[in-house]
Parts: sequence; C-alpha cells; structure tokens
Amino acid sequence: MRVTGAFCTFGLTAGVLLSAAIASAQGWPPPQTQPAQPPATATQPKPATGGFEAGGLAPPTPIGNDPNAPGNRNSPTETRLRKSESDDSGRGLEWFYVNAEGGLQVLGLQTFSSSGLAYGPVKTTAVGPMFGGGLGLRLMFFTFGARARMGMFDQYKLGTINGEFGFHIPLGDLEPYFTLGAGYAVLTSLNANADWGTSSVSVRGYDIRAGAGLDYYITPVFSIGANLTGEMLGLSRPSGTLSPTPSKLNAADQKTAQTSGSSVGSALTISAVAGLHF
Repeated sequence: MRVTGAFCTFGLTAGVLLSAAIASAQGWPPPQTQPAQPPATATQPKPATGGFEAGGLAPPTPIGNDPNAPGNRNSPTETRLRKSESDDSGRGLEWFYVNAEGGLQVLGLQTFSSSGLAYGPVKTTAVGPMFGGGLGLRLMFFTFGARARMGMFDQYKLGTINGEFGFHIPLGDLEPYFTLGAGYAVLTSLNANADWGTSSVSVRGYDIRAGAGLDYYITPVFSIGANLTGEMLGLSRPSGTLSPTPSKLNAADQKTAQTSGSSVGSALTISAVAGLHF
C-alpha cells in the first residue's frame, strides 16, 4: 500500500510539471506589452521646462529687466525725470533778490477825478523816463519786498515807495510773474513861485499798483526781463500862501492856490529789469 501511494504521488507531481512545461513552450499567458507611443510632431506642445510654466503660466520678468520699472534708466518715468531736470534752470531755492529798472512812464494827475489839485501853468499830464529798484525775500513762488521809483517830467518828479507782493511761475529759464503794491507817492522838484504862484507847495498821497512781467535767467543768479504796471494815485495839496512876486495867475487861479486841492490820477509804466538772485 505504501508503495502504491508513493507511486501515485510521484505520478501526480510529474503530470503537473509536464503541464507547466508545455504551457511555457506555447507562450501562455501572453506577455503584457506597452501601447505604442505616437511619434512627436511639430504641433505637439513642448514639455514644460519648469514647474512655474506649467499650464501656460510663466514667472514674472525680473524687476531689473523691466523697461517700465522706476529704477530702469530707460523707463518712461526715468526719461521724463531726466528731461524735466534738463529743462529746469537748475537755480535751486532763491531766498533774496535785488533788481534795477528803467523805462518810460505816462502820468495823469487828474485821470479819475479833480478837485483843484492843479491850476494855472501846472501840467496835469506828462510823459518821461522812469528809474527804480526793488529788493526783498522769496519763498518758493511768492516774493515780499519793497520798490522805489522816480518818474522824471518837465515841471516835477513823481516819487513812489511801495510794499510789493509777487507771485512767480517758474518755467525753466523763463519766469512770468504778477505783482501788487501799495505805498506812498509824492511830487518833488516843484517850482512853487513860477508854476504854483505860492511861496511853497507840497503834493503827496497814496499809490496803488498792479503789474505783470517776465524774467529770463541768463545764469542762476542773474536775470533780465520786462515789466508793465498800472497805478492809481490819490494826491492832495494843502492851501498855500501867494508869493510876493506871483506868476501870471488870473484871479481864479490865485483863489484856487489859497485853498486845498486833491485828485485821483493814474500812471502807466513799462520798464526793462535786471536782477540778482541769491
């Protein structure tokens, strides 16, 4: 019985080994093969070269290479800044100014009203040269200073001393400006006996002025320009005493000379200006 069992076991094992050998020889089961890859064509997208470019996204351009970056000298911002710097006169801040002027003045003593200021041979209108000067402080666009002028005419001189406020508009080397002023006005060099028929005479009052001008800065500290101003003059004359040898005044003029008089007149001045700026 034992021999028979061993024989049966040997036969079963041999059968299994024989079946396995036959199946292997016939190629069963079939080998697993990978699907064929399609050949790469020009229309296929190239694989991403970095993780930031996946999905069509790319990292931003470095700031140093951005032509529009403020730090880039070729950027539009830097170009405009360089152009503004080159257009600017380079004067820097200005704190003090002093200038001199000369021109022509047209005077009317009784332009707006008259109450016996002038009479007899005294001329109420005149044209003559004018000389003057000013100085003051400057804070950015604003100036605060004083100005003195002297208009020279045949029978008298018109002197004015005004406080002056100005507003300036820097445009590179060119600088337009506007001014307002007010102060004291006086007629001097009066020939009391010959013209006014009195032993002495004084004519004085107030002056209100408005003007506009243009300066051109040749250097940061030196400018030349032109100025146009209009003025309103309020003048008064106290009563006088007839001189012992009066001029040829008629009776009406002699009566006027012995009473006070006043007027509201005007002046128009155009001048060339040279200035120093610190």
